[in-house]
Amino acid sequence: MDLLVAIPAVLLSPLWFIPLAVIVKMSSPGPVLFRQIRTGYMGKEFECLKFRTMLVNDDADSMQASKSDMRITKIGKFLRKTSLDELPQFFNVLKGDMAIVGPRPHMIKHTADYSTLLDNYMLRQLVKPGLTGWAQVNGFRGETKKLWRMEKRVEYDIYYVESWNVWLDFKIIFLTFGALHQKS
Repeated sequence: MDLLVAIPAVLLSPLWFIPLAVIVKMSSPGPVLFRQIRTGYMGKEFECLKFRTMLVNDDADSMQASKSDMRITKIGKFLRKTSLDELPQFFNVLKGDMAIVGPRPHMIKHTADYSTLLDNYMLRQLVKPGLTGWAQVNGFRGETKKLWRMEKRVEYDIYYVESWNVWLDFKIIFLTFGALHQKS
């Protein structure tokens, strides 16, 4: 299923990549893509791609973005709200580092921090990380200021790992499009 979705997305990528790349480049100095090492399947690290939504800064790998984060550009707010910043991750799927559905990949610092705070945290890495996931469609995405929010995210991720089936993936994809429609 990953290839059935990722191949057409990548083949059509000039239609979305070029206009978004131009907008990002014009919005602020720096690269078009944000590349961050994240933790993937079985703890393997990989370079996760996103459209850059922030000003280039030294805290990108250690400080999580917040809703009122001054580092986020105006275009970045729109890209984040619509999840368009995630589109380059179709290339991660095609490369085999990610799946369409699975627990969202976390930055290395979060993996290090939360794996010591939450007993079952690493179970979420028994499957490939995804563009979308069960936790995200159930409202546990984005900033995790409070530990309970990450606990809930991990709870939903583990449910996904333990309950995986192709129909659950289709449900999550369907719910993702509904959530994106509500956000924009």
